[in-house]
Amino acid sequence: TSVHWHGVRVENKFDGVPGVTQKAVEPGESFTYKVNFKDAGIYWYHPHHREDIQMDLGLYGNILVASPRADYYSPVNREEVLMLDDLLIDAGGMLPWGREGVSHALMGRFGNVLLVNGEPLYKLNVKSGEVVRFFLTNVSNTRMFNVNFGMPVKLVAADVGKFEREVMVESVVLAPAQRYVVEVRFDKAGPIALTNKIQAVDHFLGEFVPHTDTLGAITVSADAAQPDNAASFRTLRANADVASDLSAMRAQLGRPVDKEVVLSLKVGEMPPIVLQLMSIDTLYVPPVEWNDAMPDMNWIASDKDTNWILRDRASGAENMNVKWEFKQGDIVKIRIFNDPRT
Repeated sequence: TSVHWHGVRVENKFDGVPGVTQKAVEPGESFTYKVNFKDAGIYWYHPHHREDIQMDLGLYGNILVASPRADYYSPVNREEVLMLDDLLIDAGGMLPWGREGVSHALMGRFGNVLLVNGEPLYKLNVKSGEVVRFFLTNVSNTRMFNVNFGMPVKLVAADVGKFEREVMVESVVLAPAQRYVVEVRFDKAGPIALTNKIQAVDHFLGEFVPHTDTLGAITVSADAAQPDNAASFRTLRANADVASDLSAMRAQLGRPVDKEVVLSLKVGEMPPIVLQLMSIDTLYVPPVEWNDAMPDMNWIASDKDTNWILRDRASGAENMNVKWEFKQGDIVKIRIFNDPRT
């Protein structure tokens, strides 16, 4: 195994990628990582060897780094850390993984049981008017979440820290591995459902339909929260410290890119019927793959016949054959294009 980190500052040799930055840690062996927690925020870690198995078995975790500044965030009544995940389960338990290689290689391993902090129904009790800061992390294999609290949500920060300007949104979309820091004020007593609202595919009718998964139950009591943070919650802050950090990069926004990579896919020897069905499936591909639109084809595809490609557009070099050289301190502008024709 190994440990790979998201968002924290590490030397390349501690990035935790077997075969690239280190050797895999074999059973009985050990490896010491040095991690620099310089930045406040929410971060996470996970194995980088057979993640499909090890992470389904719970090998991942969050790291919450607090700022020494009392005013780094707005005042709230409490903080909650939520890790969003899913598991693929049938009547016999966890659906088996590939022994010799990874299954579900086309679209990833979508689960049919959604989890928050390892539980199928997250529960939280709050008081009326309570402002809660939620640290959200999507640790699923491939699922996109659209988290809805049933009321306005203040976006405060994300993967690399605070936003320059806070905004109010209806819901929070998290891709796999993505993180958000949000604040919610529960202003009315009663039950609230924490949900995942998405656009699903009806395969029989060949159309998209709205779909809602219940992630948790939040109970708001009639007791008034103290102190009352309503005024600060309504205030959308502009963070001068973030604007200052970004000032050096603004001149880079309008200039041409230095490098461009294309994300694509090559499929090897697969049954002809699977390839035909893949072609038919492209007739109604949704803008966002909220769930597994082709479960049978996805299940049969393994890492033996599915090769994900990162291609340098200029040279045509792919994956480990892409050779770029930079000097320490260089500012490099890179465009990443996800080819929709893949």
